[in-house]
Amino acid sequence: MTSQHENPKSDIEIANEADMKPVLGIAEDRLGIAAENLEPYGHYKAKVSLDYINSLKDRPDGKLILVTAMTPTPAGEGKTTTTVGLGDALNRIGKKTMICLREPSLGPCFGMKGGAAGGGYAQVVPMTDINLHFTGDFHAIGVANNLLSAMIDNHIYWGNELGLDERRITWRRVVDMNDRALRNIVNSLGGIADGFPREDHFDITVASEVMAIFCLATDLDDLKKRLGNIVVGYTRERKPVFARELNAHGAMTALLKDAFQPNLVQTMENNPAFIHGGPFGNIAHGCNSVLATKTALKLADYVVTEAGFGADLGAEKFLDIKCRKAGLNPEVAVVVATIRALKMHGGVAKEDLGQENVEAVQKGSRNLTRHIDNLRKFGLPVIVAINKFSADSQAEIQALDEICAAHDVKAIVSDHWGNGGAGAEALAYAVADQLEEPARDISLMYKDDETLWNKVKAVAQKIYAADDIIADKKVRTQFQDLQDKGFGHYPVCIAKTQYSFSTDPNLKGAPSNHVVPIREIRVAGGAEFVVVVCGDIMTMPGLPRVPAADKIDVDEEGRITGLF
Repeated sequence: MTSQHENPKSDIEIANEADMKPVLGIAEDRLGIAAENLEPYGHYKAKVSLDYINSLKDRPDGKLILVTAMTPTPAGEGKTTTTVGLGDALNRIGKKTMICLREPSLGPCFGMKGGAAGGGYAQVVPMTDINLHFTGDFHAIGVANNLLSAMIDNHIYWGNELGLDERRITWRRVVDMNDRALRNIVNSLGGIADGFPREDHFDITVASEVMAIFCLATDLDDLKKRLGNIVVGYTRERKPVFARELNAHGAMTALLKDAFQPNLVQTMENNPAFIHGGPFGNIAHGCNSVLATKTALKLADYVVTEAGFGADLGAEKFLDIKCRKAGLNPEVAVVVATIRALKMHGGVAKEDLGQENVEAVQKGSRNLTRHIDNLRKFGLPVIVAINKFSADSQAEIQALDEICAAHDVKAIVSDHWGNGGAGAEALAYAVADQLEEPARDISLMYKDDETLWNKVKAVAQKIYAADDIIADKKVRTQFQDLQDKGFGHYPVCIAKTQYSFSTDPNLKGAPSNHVVPIREIRVAGGAEFVVVVCGDIMTMPGLPRVPAADKIDVDEEGRITGLF
């Protein structure tokens, strides 16, 4: 095996050569889960029954490790790859370890990003299944969401007993694909038999509240209660109308019951992994399901999980939303960095990243150290994982090592892409050593009883290094209205670009003294947070000029090609 980008094989070619073991055997041998507690989806995927999960409640919890990253760039950081490599490496050094990941969305798979199952020799498999339809969870989430949409319009058609104001319906339809044409639509065209025309909208499935609820619910009863608490819109008197008033929550739960069971798969080194749920980190809360994480903590001594995009987005929401709601307490954060990404944050163009540039590494490291400092505000010990590329020079690595040492942080070069778990053993030992230290309770960026406005301001100032937040009068009135309606104790889920600490995706490095403009605010009554949309971020992405779908195909032997 070789270092990243030296190997001529693509990720999908490497994954197709994996020596996968039957998942029932991995469950029995590695986790002690008998076959009758699993629902197989073929030979290499299975769902774990909710009855079995409930039987684990008295077991002690293992230790939780959070993998996050510096601000992403087109150069790549490899957060999922590092999560898989670290999990494999911890197993190699004798630590019973599981990893917990999100399910990939079809939107990025066919859009700009491609697959999201790791890379090189640090992948979860079967890679093509995971990246495409997997066990059908996202389809169930989308159908449950759209059932509620259908019931809203049906309720209006048959007399609108609840008095929903058609101008104030806030619930959106979803589809798991990037499709800018669906962002703003008019539905019910065609005449009286087709209903009453009104303006409507689509989000991508992973940005939906049903996805968030799916990932934050602790059991089926909690799932149904949360679905019932969805605010679908308002009456003319501005009174919220809930999904339970439409009697939609029971049927929605029925659609989600099987999907709610966590998915068990394996890494290329045959270590167990849960992949369950998949909210985006830039427009949603960006973490895998609470149920999968908590179950893994009962089954393993160490659990490695990731949060979407950079630490300012996924990690902040993991801590301020998921940990707050679920009572989780990670004991260490691993921040993934690459020399390439540091050079981009230091001003180097993508086509020039192959040339040694120590000065750009030093300049770009301000982005990394900002993330380190932010994570320490939560009380988390930090380790930096340098995800190795073949073009990284020793001088560049030495410069980053010195910068991290000056911040009293270990920087570990890791070659898990090229060498799997063996390439991440040094990182695994550093993480294991840190976990021998007494655990500390995490701190959060704001308290429940602060106002919604001040919660957003706290994140903007403490995490984004902004001077302030701004919004027009209409949005500020919405903040106060939600506060008055009893939603003020909710945490905030800030939707903004993943490419900068600011709301300007072109502002690299570690910008400060900027202002965060708030464009829109949405209450998620079932997920129990408030979504705050900032800058130009879209909750329904579009495809790029040349989408990844252009290269995805099926060859003459029926094998899928082009996923990466």
